[in-house]
Amino acid sequence: MLEHQLIVVGIGPGSPDYILPEALRTIEAATLLIGGARALQTYAKPHQQQVKVDADIAGLLQTIRQELAVREVTVMVSGDPGYYSLLETFRRELPQARIRVIPGISSFQLAFARIGLPWQTARLLSAHGRKPEPAALVREPGVALSFLTDARQHPAVIAGWLQEQGWPQTARVWLCKNLSYPDETVVAMTLAEALNISGFESCVMVVME
Repeated sequence: MLEHQLIVVGIGPGSPDYILPEALRTIEAATLLIGGARALQTYAKPHQQQVKVDADIAGLLQTIRQELAVREVTVMVSGDPGYYSLLETFRRELPQARIRVIPGISSFQLAFARIGLPWQTARLLSAHGRKPEPAALVREPGVALSFLTDARQHPAVIAGWLQEQGWPQTARVWLCKNLSYPDETVVAMTLAEALNISGFESCVMVVME
């Protein structure tokens, strides 16, 4: 008998305009749908059982194991599952053969599209709940750095890190907030101006000399 699968679905930056058709079909077919509050509000249907992701990851894993004994479980994650999502935790706790991954458009992709820059050589970093190693912040001509930020490691703090690494005050900075949503905001400034910026605590920050 085939074992039920845990399906990890990337929902992209947030707006339904940017979710892949396969991801949407999978979400709509789910009987048990797991995700953050905003994702559930956007995609869940009344007939679907819903489980909200919170800080109790151990409890979530227990629920998933119990449910996988009787049915497939679909978990929605923001952006692409392959970049700092719950996928890493699931791979540690469950056999890889039981996990199916459906990709999503990452906020990095959308940020670079909005500012019109290629990103094949960009250094993608997460400052969401962590500080990148100093070596990752080193300036390299022509190479953009891109960060996922949070309330503690926000753009002003990151600008300070880069200043310590010798980045020039004139380096170009773009802050991309609420990407894909009606209140999306994209602003450009210098590194010097970013040192004092506020109101962009959770965004994508792109820096290039």
